Amino acid sequence: MLTQAERMKAADILMNAQKERKQATQLHVTFPNITIDDSYAISTEVAQRKIKAGAKLIGHKVGLTSKAMQRSSMIDEPDYGYILDDQIIGDGAKVKHSDYCKPRVEVELAFIMGKRLQGPGVGLAEVLRATEYVVPAIEIVDARIQDQRKIVDTVADNGAAAGIAMGGRPVGPMDVDLRWVGGIMYRNSEIEETGLAAGVLGHPALGVAWLANKIGPHGHALEPGHIVLAGSFTRVVFAQKGDTLHADFGPLGGLAIQFV
Repeated sequence: MLTQAERMKAADILMNAQKERKQATQLHVTFPNITIDDSYAISTEVAQRKIKAGAKLIGHKVGLTSKAMQRSSMIDEPDYGYILDDQIIGDGAKVKHSDYCKPRVEVELAFIMGKRLQGPGVGLAEVLRATEYVVPAIEIVDARIQDQRKIVDTVADNGAAAGIAMGGRPVGPMDVDLRWVGGIMYRNSEIEETGLAAGVLGHPALGVAWLANKIGPHGHALEPGHIVLAGSFTRVVFAQKGDTLHADFGPLGGLAIQFV
């Protein structure tokens, strides 16, 4: 494990990379002894620094929810990161490409919590009862760390969380079978990725359950009004300057953002 001073240095590296829009050397190279516990401590430190500077915690994101992504990362469970209010982007917004290192987008469902939810012992039924509504979302992910990353790099980098746009038609958590919600990601009118929400652990609400159970023993909970991004059910799509990314969720509507 790392010393507290090394964790602080790693947080400095990530903050600086985001500020300069320039990817940093992989943390597992700079700190060969880094562990997954170090990584979560680093991501929490970065989030706390941003909150002290005026940002507000409004939710969490769950990542690496598909078996394929877990195998590629050589782990056997998802990961999570923090969503702050300065990451929210409006549907139809023009987003500055220069605000990111190497932006990519993912198709996801966002769960808006209606009741407090804290693990352990949270399952599918508890998530559905605690959710006020579910809404289509596009997540912008932006790695502040160079390629050939390991899971310790991604977790420390807050799961590469960079932005979230929500739109389309909000639905009650039991008004539709969320497993069968489909998503099509268009880039400039060409289909790049398609998928079903069942790709998230078999049911997207199970991504929320995993998160509640993961953070619960540490005294944290999903609070009313919080957003939880349950995990992508498509591969990432790279976004270049000038690209319009449109996510079509069929009966749940769609949303789009443009990089300028």
